Formats: sequence, C-alpha cells, structure tokens
Amino acid sequence: MSSLTSIERAVAGSKKSDTSTTIIDRKPIIEAHNLGRVFNKKMVLKEVNLTIYEAEIFGLLGPDGAGKTTLMQLMAAILDPSEGHCTVMGHDTVKDDYWINSHIGYMFQGFTLYDKLSIAENMEFSADIRGLPKELYLERQERLLKMAGLYRFLDRAAGNLSGGMRKKLSLCTNLMHEPRLLLLDELSLGVDPASRHELWAMLNAFRDDGVTVVMSTPYMDEAEHCDRIAFLHEGEIIGVDKVENLHTRCEGHVYELHTKDRGGAHNRLVEHPDVLSIRHLAESVHFQLHTANRIEERLAADLTKDGARIEPVEPTLDDAYTMLSGGEKSSAYAESPPKIHLPERLPEGGLIRTKDMRVEFGDFVANDDVTLEIKAGEVFGFLGANGAGKTTFIRALCGLQKLTSGEAWIGGVSIIDDPKRLRNHIGYMSQRFSLYPDLTVAENLSFFAGIYGLQKGDKQKAMDWAISVTDLSGVMNQLVADMSGALSQRLALACAIMHEPAVVFLDEPTSGVSPAARYKFWQLIQTLAESGTTIFVTTHYMEEANYCHRLGLMHQGRLIGIGPADELIAALPDDVEAETIEDMFLAYIKIEDARLEKERQKLEAESAGSSK
Repeated sequence: MSSLTSIERAVAGSKKSDTSTTIIDRKPIIEAHNLGRVFNKKMVLKEVNLTIYEAEIFGLLGPDGAGKTTLMQLMAAILDPSEGHCTVMGHDTVKDDYWINSHIGYMFQGFTLYDKLSIAENMEFSADIRGLPKELYLERQERLLKMAGLYRFLDRAAGNLSGGMRKKLSLCTNLMHEPRLLLLDELSLGVDPASRHELWAMLNAFRDDGVTVVMSTPYMDEAEHCDRIAFLHEGEIIGVDKVENLHTRCEGHVYELHTKDRGGAHNRLVEHPDVLSIRHLAESVHFQLHTANRIEERLAADLTKDGARIEPVEPTLDDAYTMLSGGEKSSAYAESPPKIHLPERLPEGGLIRTKDMRVEFGDFVANDDVTLEIKAGEVFGFLGANGAGKTTFIRALCGLQKLTSGEAWIGGVSIIDDPKRLRNHIGYMSQRFSLYPDLTVAENLSFFAGIYGLQKGDKQKAMDWAISVTDLSGVMNQLVADMSGALSQRLALACAIMHEPAVVFLDEPTSGVSPAARYKFWQLIQTLAESGTTIFVTTHYMEEANYCHRLGLMHQGRLIGIGPADELIAALPDDVEAETIEDMFLAYIKIEDARLEKERQKLEAESAGSSK
C-alpha cells in the first residue's frame, strides 16, 4: 500500500481537499443494518443503519452518552450487537472478529501507549505484535514519525510527551500495519489547536491515499473537517449527510439579536411557538426558527424595541444538530443572584489586574511577565495550547502557586499580601468537576456552602438560587456517581457560584455536553456577567471563544494577543487569511514563533561576534 508517503500533502495544511470521486463511485467499507446494543437492560444504541465508504473521513458527532464509543466498538468487532448486524470490509463483526481486529487501526480514547517506553519502543512493540519484519518496521517508523514531527524525539518516554504528541504517536502505532480502515475515538480530546491542525493534516493525507477514517467527536467545529457526519442523539442516528448539506438545511432559519435587554428578549423568544432554540453569545442572542425566511411580525416588533436589531446569520452544525434533535428553548431567563450577606465584599468587585506576573519552575518559565486587566462583569477567554501557561496563571490568581516576580490583584486585593481574604470571593469549576461521587446532589451543595462559610438563612437562600438556575430540583437525592456528564456539569457550576463570587474560573466548562446543555449553561454565565461577576474561561477549543467578550492568546507562557475576536483578526497582517477564530489563533502563534526565531538568531550572531 502506498499510503502514508504523502508528507507534502500533510505539511500543506489541514483543509479538506476537493476529491473528484463521489461517494456513489466508492465501495462500502462498513455497513450497519438495524444495529443495536443493550447495557444493563438499557438500549444504549438502537436501529442504526449506516453505510461508510472507502476513502472518506466520516464523523460520528454527539455529546457524551450519545452512543459514539459503543458504535465504534461494534464497528471494531470488540463488542457484539444485541440486535442487527454489521460488516467491515465484507466481514461479519461477530463471525470474523479476529480478522477485523487484525486489519483495522483502532485508537481508544485513553490511547494504547506504554508511558515508560520511548517513542521508538512503542513503535517497535506495535510492529512486533503485528508480525512486521524489522526492515519493513524501520522504514514505516521513519516515514510515520517524520510525518508526525516525532522522529527527532525517538528516545523520549511516552509519559513525557504533551497531549498532542501522545495522540500523534498513538495514531502512528495504529498505522504500522497500514490498515485500510482507521477508527479514532475522540481523537482531539485534550489536544490544543496547533496539534489538532497537524493531526488533521495527517488524516487528510491518509484519506487522499485511500484510507477510510471514522472518528467520533463531541465538538461541532471539529466535525466541520469531515466529508460526511452522522448525528447521534440518545443512541439513535438523527441525520447523516455532507457537512455543507447540513448547513444548507438550516439556511433562512437562523438569526442573531443585538439588544441591551437580553433577559426580556430571551423570555419573549421562549414564549413564541415558532422559536426552535436560543443561544446566548457574548454580544448577541442567537436563535433559530421553525419557519424559514420569515419572522412573525409581532415577534420582530417586540424584539427590536429600544434600538435592538435582528440580522440573519450563517447556520452552524450546532444549528443543524439542534434542528434534527427537536430543538431546545430552555426556560425563562435565569434570575440574578439574591445578594447574600458575605462578611465583606471586595473593594473593586471582580476586577482582575496583573503586572509583569512571572512564574518559573527551575529553568522553565510558565508565565512570562504577563500584564493584563479584566473588567468586572467581563467574560474573558484564555486560549492556548497545552503547556501554554493557562492553568499556572489560574493557580497563581487563586493563591495556589507562588509568583516568582510581579504582582496581581483581584477586586483590589493583592494575591501576594492577602490571599486568604480572596478565597471566599472566587469560584472554580475544573474540567474534571471537583465533586464527591458518594454524596448526593443536596449533600454536595450543603458541603460546599459550609466551606464558603454560609450561615443559616444565607446558606439556604444561596442553595435555593443555585438549584433553581441550574435546574437541579428534580435530582437532589441522586448520587453524583450515577449522574450524566451534563448533570455533573450543572452541579459543579452550582457549587462554584452559590456564594456569589466576584470571579468565577471555568476550565473547559462545556466539554462533551450536548448543545442543549451548553445553551443553558451559557445563558446562566451571561446572567452572572450582567450582575457584575467576572467570568474567566480557559480553553483550547475555539467554540468557547464565541461566548467571550474578549480573548487572551497564550503561547509558551507569553500573552501574544488580547482583544475581541474580530479586532484580533483585523490586526493581523494583510497577507494573512483568518476566516475563523482557530485560523486567527494559529496565525498569531506562527507570527510569535517567527519573532522568537529571529530573536534567537540575533543572540547567536551577537554571541559569535563577541567571542572573536
């Protein structure tokens, strides 16, 4: 097989190439007929009918719990179906499971790497278990690792690799035997934009050389790179089509409202029967209607009072998923916090200021003289690759990491001089949710209220408000261990905001949840911001950026750009094209890397001159 030799195509970029061969001309490689699977007497996958063809990148798109991993494992002949049947390259997944296992590449969410082995040793092990002769293994190893940019790190242990490098190595180990079919379960989970760009360059090169790639993802922006996608919703496929066709289905249905009365507009939209969904972005309310190319006259008049305006916008895959899954209008606009009696509020509210903030770990600079100001009530997004310094920055602001130099203030209080005073004025929602799985929802809320020092009437008032705005009233006695990801997300947020903090830190807050859950989440976030709470979001998924008033771009510990997304794009050189936030972010990284390289060369030249 001649695939994997197209390094030039991989380096050229990660945009989808325009292939002249249509789906009709290609042979089916996977065929599923009425496929279903039962776990613990519950039907988690039902009536899946699907055909995937040779040489296409096919995406399985849906939130956590939609059935993506189960379907992937059925295709990989790891699980047997409870009903229906599936064939892979003409072989039945039940009768010919061993043949299928040995002829495909399957990458689990947790990878299949050995942390104590080096890159070369992981590749050698993968070749050995597949019986590849040494000369063939060495030739393929060099080819694959050069394509992935890993060949110069052959002796580095897998456990010391970044998330992006680990994903690329895992992908390479699954390609040693040059399979015609590659199954990738949430390939980009935990991977920064730059590494995702490189991964997609590799996948497009494989597809162009005849390899079929099936990948699952909960991220709409990632699915845009696929040739075709299937939407999975509660174990069922609700739509299969090309990406551009899914966009077309929603044309004329999607609008954005620019208004100062976000809450009033939301409630009018909720009440109207033609409204399908509502999403609260940083500067607008994005809504979708059942009817195409027409807004009911009275609704339009109600929404455009006091200078508000409505404009049609291009639909996204989020809109297509919402339309196919039945829509999600949420409930009435979330009420503002009840203003409990904290001992003493911060003098400057949620204002965050840093000046030349520096954090070093030995010779490694995690935060390199970061100077920044974030206003109270602002939703601020910190975008950066893995290792860019985002988590260190938050830990320092929370008083969990000592500064090497510089200063920082929250609400006018120094994090160096008075860190204890700040603890009850900060809310933090981690990516993994810091909840107690053996406690119920009510017990978790009560425990965190106690930690924040809430007493008697204030404690109950704060809990009642948090329960109301996060829609948890129906699950108060449920154990956290038995809850879905979306419910856990809502509880983690409730625990982080019930004490009405001046600043709330969110670490990839909507990872893996459905569009409906994400819409509800950001509606509440915008409510908090309107009441004066500062929202600090750290993420390397570009979707989150749409909900932020301003963005800070972090790269190798340095703040390389700051401002609203449209201003950051406009500030790029004229010869740089950036249609999306991801394009913009990658462009800033490229410019910064070029600056650093020029600076390095200058220092080397000066050093060489002084030594003569």
